[in-house]
Amino acid sequence: MKLKLYFFLLIGLISPNLFSQTLYDEVAQINDSVDYYLELALFNKDVKKSFDKAIVYSEKAITFAKREKKENKLGNCYLVLGRIYYDLQKMDNAVENYIRSINFYSKFETNQNLAFAYYNLGKCYLETNKIEISEIYFRKAKEIYESLDFDDSIELINLQKGIIKKNKKEYDEAILIFENVVANIDKENLYETKIEALFHLGEIAFERENFALANSYFITAFKLFDTMSNNIGLQKRILKSLITTNKKLKQYDAAQEYSDAYIQISDSLGNFLNKNMFESMYDKILFDKQLITIEQLDKEKKIQQKNLRFSKLISILSIALISILSLLSYSLFKNNKIRINTNILLQEKNRELIKEKEKVEQASKARSEFLATVSHELRTPLNAINGITYLLLQENPKKEQLEYLKSLEFSGNYLLNFINDILEINRLESDKIQIEKMNINIHELVGNISNSFNEFISANNVTFSKKVAPTIHNYIISDSIKLSQILINLINNAVKFSKNGNVWLTIDQVEETANTVTLFFEVKDNGIGIPEEKQLAIFESFSQGSVEINRTYGGTGLGLSIVKKLLELFNSEIKLTSKANLGTSFSFVIEFEKGGLLSEAIPVEIIDNSNVFKKLEGRNILLVEDNKINQMITKRMLENSKVTCHVIDNGEEAIAHLKSNTYDLVLMDVHLPGINGTEATEIIRNFDSKTPIIALTAISLNENRELLLSFGMNDVITKPFIPDDFYKTISQNLP
Repeated sequence: MKLKLYFFLLIGLISPNLFSQTLYDEVAQINDSVDYYLELALFNKDVKKSFDKAIVYSEKAITFAKREKKENKLGNCYLVLGRIYYDLQKMDNAVENYIRSINFYSKFETNQNLAFAYYNLGKCYLETNKIEISEIYFRKAKEIYESLDFDDSIELINLQKGIIKKNKKEYDEAILIFENVVANIDKENLYETKIEALFHLGEIAFERENFALANSYFITAFKLFDTMSNNIGLQKRILKSLITTNKKLKQYDAAQEYSDAYIQISDSLGNFLNKNMFESMYDKILFDKQLITIEQLDKEKKIQQKNLRFSKLISILSIALISILSLLSYSLFKNNKIRINTNILLQEKNRELIKEKEKVEQASKARSEFLATVSHELRTPLNAINGITYLLLQENPKKEQLEYLKSLEFSGNYLLNFINDILEINRLESDKIQIEKMNINIHELVGNISNSFNEFISANNVTFSKKVAPTIHNYIISDSIKLSQILINLINNAVKFSKNGNVWLTIDQVEETANTVTLFFEVKDNGIGIPEEKQLAIFESFSQGSVEINRTYGGTGLGLSIVKKLLELFNSEIKLTSKANLGTSFSFVIEFEKGGLLSEAIPVEIIDNSNVFKKLEGRNILLVEDNKINQMITKRMLENSKVTCHVIDNGEEAIAHLKSNTYDLVLMDVHLPGINGTEATEIIRNFDSKTPIIALTAISLNENRELLLSFGMNDVITKPFIPDDFYKTISQNLP
C-alpha cells in the first residue's frame, strides 16, 4: 500500500490535475501520517484551492516526519510546501523550502525528485528575474536527468533555457532552442511543452513585427490543443495573441472568431469578467472597421471641399502672407536671440543639477558601502569581546571580577544593538523593504508583546496597563514582525523613561467595513516627557533630546526613527503629544484587511536547552576559521559542551582533510584566505553531500542568506555569536 501511495505522490508532484476525490478517499485509509498529510495538502491546493489548509497539512507532515525521524520523507514535505508558496507567488518562501528539500534529497541516492526540486528552484529565480542563479539550477537538473536517462524531462529544461534567452532578448539563440524542442518532441505526454515552445516562437516573431510569421506559430500551437493538451490557461494566452496579431494584419473576421472562442472558454469556466472584457474587444473590432469606412468618406469629402475653396484661399493667403511675413521676419529674429540665450542658461542649470544628482547618488552609495564595511569589521573584534566575556563568566570568576565582566558584557551587547540599529535604518532607507501579508490574531500578538516586557517592567518598577477593545475583529492581514517592531520600540521607550511610574497601551477600533478594519494604537506614559523645542527633532536618527538623557538612560537614539520609517510602509504616521515632566503619548492609525479564522493551529516545536547540550555531547566537529582569536573562542565554546573540535585555518586544507576524514558537522567561515568558504563548500559537496555545513559570517548589507544556502550550506550563524542561538543552531543541524 505504501508503494502505491508513493506512486500517487509522484503523480501529484508532476501533474497535480490528476489528483481526484477517489485518491483522497483512498489515502484517508492509510496509516503512514506523513504521506497522508501530504496528500491532504495537495488535495486542498489543487482541487479545493484552499491554500491555508494546504500549508497546515504540509507543516503537520513535516512535524510528524521530524518526530518519527523519517529524513527520507522530509525532502517530499519541503518540496510540496515549496510548490504551495510558488502558486501563491511568495517566491522567498518557495525558494527556502525548495533548498531544504534539496538538502534532504542530497543525503540519499540521486533520483528524479532531486532533479525536479532543482528545476522548480530555477523557475522561482526566473520569476524574480535572477537569471544567473536560475541557470545554475536548471543546469543541475539537466545533469541529473541525463545521468538517469530521462530524455523526455530534458526538453522541459531546454524550454526554460529558451525562455531565459528570450528574456535576455537573445532572440536568435532562443529561436534555435525552441525549434529544437518542437522538432524533438513526438510523444503525446510532452505535447504541452511543444505547444509552449511554438507560443514563444510566435511572441519573438511578434516582437520583431513579423506578424504573419507570428500568426502562423500561434495557429499551429492552437490546433494542437484538441487532442494533445487541456491547459486552459495556455490556450487562453494563445487565443489572446491570435486576436492581437489578426488585428495587426487587419484580418478582423479572424480576430472576431478567436474572440468568440475565447469568450466560449471563459464561459465554460464561469469567468464573467473576461467575457465582458472580450465582448468589449468584439465591439472595438466592429468599431475599427466602421472607423475605416468613415475615414475614407471623410477624406473624399475634404478633397471636394478643398477643390471648391482653393481659388478663394489663394487670393486671401497671398495678401495675408505679404503682411504677416514682414512682421514675422522681425519677430523671429528677436525671438531667436532670446531663445538662444535662454537655452544656454537652461543647459548650464541642467549640467549643475546632473552634477548634484550624481553627488547625492555617490554619497548614498558610499554610505551604504561604508556601513557594510564598518559592520563587518566591527563584528569580528566584537565577537572576540563578547565570546571571551562569555567564556570568563562560565569559569566562576571571583566576586570582584564578576562586576567588571558584567559591565563588559553589557557594553558588548550595547555596541551590538547599536550596530544592528544603524543597519536597520540603512535597510529601511534603501526602499527595498515591503510589507508582508499574513493572517495574524491581533489579541495574541499584543499579549505576546506584553509578556515579553515582564522582566523589564519589574526591573523599572513600572505599572503596565493594557486595554484592547473586545469588539476588535480577531484576525487581520498584516506584517506581524514589523507591527511588533513598532510596538516594542514604543513600549521599551515608555518603560525606560518612566521608572516608578505608569505605562498604558491602548488599541481601539476606529472604523470597520465588510473587508477592512481601522485600528487606533496609543502608547502613553507619565515619565520625564519631551521638551517642546526637542519634539520636532525627536524622530531624527541619533536624537535623544539631550546629552544628559543619553548618559542617564542609555540607548542609540534610533528607535523612534525606525518606528517612523516602518509606519510609512503602512501608509501611516506617528503623532506625538508630550510635556516635560508630565509624560508622553505616541499614537498612530492603520487600516488592515480582515483575516479569517485559521482552521487548525500548527503545532510549534519546543526545543529544550538541556536536550541541546545532551545532543552535542561526544560529537566531533571541524572548525574552518583563519582568525586565531575566533579559533580559540569557538573551540572553547564547543569543548565546554563536551564536543571534540579540530581546527583548520584555510579552505584548501579543509577540502583535502575532509576527503579522508569524517565529522558530525563542519563550521565554515565565509571569508577565508585563498579559496573562500562558499567555494570550499561547493567543492566539498561534489564528494560529500551528507555532512552538515554551517556558514560562520559577520553578515553585511551585501551578503545574502539564500545565496549562501545555494552553495550547499545547511544554515548560517552570524558573528558575534549569541551563545544560546549558537548551540541551538548546531544541535538542529546534527544528524
